[in-house]
Amino acid sequence: MSTYIRDFTTLGKNDTAIAGGKGANLGECTGAGLPVPPGFVVTSEAFLTSVSQVRDDLATELAIALDRSTTPDRLAESAERMRDLVRKAGVSDEVRHAVLQAYRDLGDVESVAVRSSATSEDTAGASFAGMNSTFTNTRGAHTLLDRLLDCWVSLFGTRSVAYRAEQGIIDEPAIAVVVQKMVNSERSGVMFTADPSNGDRDRIVVEASFGLGEVVVSGSVEPDTYILRRNGEAVSVVDTRVGRKTHKIVRGPDGADQRIDLTAEESHAQVLTEAEAIAIGQLGMRVQRHYGEPQDTEWAIADGKTWLVQSRPITTLPDAVSLSDGPLVAGLAASPGIASGRVRVLSSPDEGSRLRDGEVLVAEMTNPDWVPTMRRASAVVTDGGGITCHAAIVARELRVPCVVGTGSATTVLKEGQQVTVDGSAGEVRAGSAPITTAPRIVAPAMPSTEALGTRVYVNLALPEHAAEVAAMPVDGVGLLRAEFMLTEALGAEHPRRFLAQHGTEDFLNAMTRALLQITHAFAPRPVVYR
Repeated sequence: MSTYIRDFTTLGKNDTAIAGGKGANLGECTGAGLPVPPGFVVTSEAFLTSVSQVRDDLATELAIALDRSTTPDRLAESAERMRDLVRKAGVSDEVRHAVLQAYRDLGDVESVAVRSSATSEDTAGASFAGMNSTFTNTRGAHTLLDRLLDCWVSLFGTRSVAYRAEQGIIDEPAIAVVVQKMVNSERSGVMFTADPSNGDRDRIVVEASFGLGEVVVSGSVEPDTYILRRNGEAVSVVDTRVGRKTHKIVRGPDGADQRIDLTAEESHAQVLTEAEAIAIGQLGMRVQRHYGEPQDTEWAIADGKTWLVQSRPITTLPDAVSLSDGPLVAGLAASPGIASGRVRVLSSPDEGSRLRDGEVLVAEMTNPDWVPTMRRASAVVTDGGGITCHAAIVARELRVPCVVGTGSATTVLKEGQQVTVDGSAGEVRAGSAPITTAPRIVAPAMPSTEALGTRVYVNLALPEHAAEVAAMPVDGVGLLRAEFMLTEALGAEHPRRFLAQHGTEDFLNAMTRALLQITHAFAPRPVVYR
């Protein structure tokens, strides 16, 4: 095959640079003899070749977007410009021919899944959960090429670019695209080969729903949850929680995705038998044994066969934490830790400005558009979703407690109510707790040596790290970057604009709070501002 196309059988886990995380892992699983539907990858080289004429312009806009001083509006503007540039470039002729030939070589298939596979995706450090596009039940050459371009464009979605800025990912973005034979899923879901909510390596968590697995990973339904216990090579089901599955997505008569609402009886029907859940758990053990580390997988059952359609390392796996006391609402333990704050119930990402820093975000469910708001929350609680939904994944990366699948948090919890969220127990309790998930910074013990004749001062670039730096064995701050302090204190607004819009008093109050934050952290040690 050309440098633009790689069959799964030619790929392994170390091919992330050319096939992206998803494509590399599918190739690795195929090579390991695991049940993976056949397919190929349109490589990152195909993307870079197609955008070669606009590559410099993309780099310029990306540099602006990743700059910490860039406002959210300017970041969104740069992201939109980058998407326009990719669409303008389109799919080059040589890439188009290679893709269509590979599509023909895949054989007589009714439809394929077209799935983004960014080169920074599905690695141990970043998940890009739900940020790049995926299309199921794609039929025909022209539609395939359209969906390929849509996947490339999604690399520069506003939420994806914002995530890069948050994670400090500065490498040139590149994306591969997986084209895989569709499995006409009767039942599907996700599986963690270790419990992501409490770090238990002997537990396997399986979430399942009817139809395509998109309803599980998107959090649009509350799936069934099966907790399995691993004992050597044996697996047993220790707990089953039947979720409320309002609908399913299946292949419609025209070959496209079709939503079917479930009756009340169907909604509460159990998706898997105990034997099926155990079989999926055993498949997970095979995957983990091959990789040598816990895995986050996606699976599907069609015509009596279980398929593995994705595998990746679990991006966060915490130590166990446990605390419980009279829950107001309870759900699934999705991200560990305990945090207290006042409730803020929001119905859409557009209401994000209502949430104040440190409040508890309560919503029906989240998607990638919620990320800027979630960053400011002390904890996240949702009505729906499972432990592999968007809210759960992002909360674990942000290291904030999260409880999902409560069913009633948005109606039971009231605006302004003081609550404590226990993300390890899956509970929300009334009142405050002294424990939070904020990391404790403990100064390292100083060795017993002669006292230094020279005082040790540090350079402090980011005021938000003042408490962390102050905990170190230093004598003060020799240089604090005043421009960064201004940026943070004024919310990234230019001082003149802030003065014009908010007035002198607000300006002085904002600067006073910033100065006190730093001087209190270091008192009585000196701080030099420049």
